Amino acid sequence: MRTFAHIGIPSEIKRDGSIEIPGAGLFVTDANKSPNKIEWLYFLPDSNMPELLKKSTHIAYTTDDISAEIAGKDILIEPFEPLPGVKAAFIVEEGLPIELMQVM
Repeated sequence: MRTFAHIGIPSEIKRDGSIEIPGAGLFVTDANKSPNKIEWLYFLPDSNMPELLKKSTHIAYTTDDISAEIAGKDILIEPFEPLPGVKAAFIVEEGLPIELMQVM
């Protein structure tokens, strides 16, 4: 089961309070500090992240079982640990990136 977490929007500027996601060439804001649950994403020019993620808004959900949620789906980014204690993966649904997160 999925529960809405946030909307991620790529930005051409690095927003105040952004944190770096190690190894991704990416800085993100904390969606929990946004009244609209917006996470701003700033990609460094040499970021190795997929172009679809760099160019498109994504919707993020939490789940209790990330493996079950991605099974048989079009996987954009295999499961990884962006922050300590959080496993995330990206799939593509309806032409957009969908982020799935599981708190470990």
